[in-house]
Amino acid sequence: MRKALEGSQAIARAVALCRPDVVAAYPITPQTHIVENLSKLVAEGDLHTEFVSVESEFSAASVVLGAAAAGARAYTATASQGVLLMSEVLFNIAGLRVPLVMTVANRAVGAPLSIWNDQSDSMAVRDSGWIQIHAADNQEAVDATIQAFRIAETCEIPVMVCMDGFILTHTMEVIDMPDTDMIDGWLPPYEFSRNLDPAAPTSIGTLVTPDFFAEMRHSHHAAMMRALEVIEQTDADYADLTGRASGGLLTVEGDPDAKVGILAMGSTVGTLRTGMEHFSDEVGAARLIKLRTFRPFPSDALRDAVKGLDHLIVVDRAISPGLGGVVGTEVAAVLADVEGAPRIHNHALGLGGRDIPETIYRDLMQTVANPDAPAFSVFDVDLNKLQPEDR
Repeated sequence: MRKALEGSQAIARAVALCRPDVVAAYPITPQTHIVENLSKLVAEGDLHTEFVSVESEFSAASVVLGAAAAGARAYTATASQGVLLMSEVLFNIAGLRVPLVMTVANRAVGAPLSIWNDQSDSMAVRDSGWIQIHAADNQEAVDATIQAFRIAETCEIPVMVCMDGFILTHTMEVIDMPDTDMIDGWLPPYEFSRNLDPAAPTSIGTLVTPDFFAEMRHSHHAAMMRALEVIEQTDADYADLTGRASGGLLTVEGDPDAKVGILAMGSTVGTLRTGMEHFSDEVGAARLIKLRTFRPFPSDALRDAVKGLDHLIVVDRAISPGLGGVVGTEVAAVLADVEGAPRIHNHALGLGGRDIPETIYRDLMQTVANPDAPAFSVFDVDLNKLQPEDR
């Protein structure tokens, strides 16, 4: 059913469709509306779940870890400093291979304090072992949330669905929301192969000596790589169910013969699409690559997507100070041994929620003509606001 919904409200309804047994979350802007809408669904009797009010994000992550390990489908959500506060538990959840789903309403991490959007929070835990899926719009966020439960429970790896804070969470959009019967028939009941059971006592998360730790890490990595196929297949199955596909690992659109490509994640993709419509006559049409799955990183799919390109512009919404853009650095590593790989132009923009206008498409496309351009830049920085020594 199609209905105009705020992004956070739509996510709450998507979670409810998946019938979680336990929900635990601590409110933090801009995630708060998701939790509020879930609590409202519980209060009105539309969602039958154990809704646990906790005193911190660390507690929220701990509650859903215990719930999922004990055999309950579980969900949480957070943002920004909340991600960092629960980071210890996030590593535990992934390392124990416990399947659950979390929404990250992407927001900048301070200091300086910012409540606005960039992707520095989810990037800070990119090596925790969680699958990361990034949504370009609210419809994709809804569909990815539903898919995430099936992916997590198939792979026994937790899934983080990332959506840009405020830009998506607080924006009204017409959403095609599946009905309950449709999802009940598509999403199997929750199962966890190492489910804790008092009738058959066992332990998880015990001390691992150096004799076995490397093997555990290897098996986790191998499972993440196998998840690439599961993510693609789940999206394909969901498309059969709803008629809608979100793109699996990544999608390519625009001019297939273009020599310049632009790679981006999240809501920036929509801005670039609009810019390409308005400025293609002026600066040419690009090949637009939407990176949907950031972990596991779709290296083979990316190598195919950039074939024939002379230049690849990689847009980052977070930076690794002292190195450059996070996504740009990883793209460069993946393409380093590819013969004829495009020259990479890595630009961070929209940090701390700075507005990204549709003219960014034109401005980015014009950078490839400068042979002396730096490999990385904070594209929309105003150097006049800085002290001379910081420029």
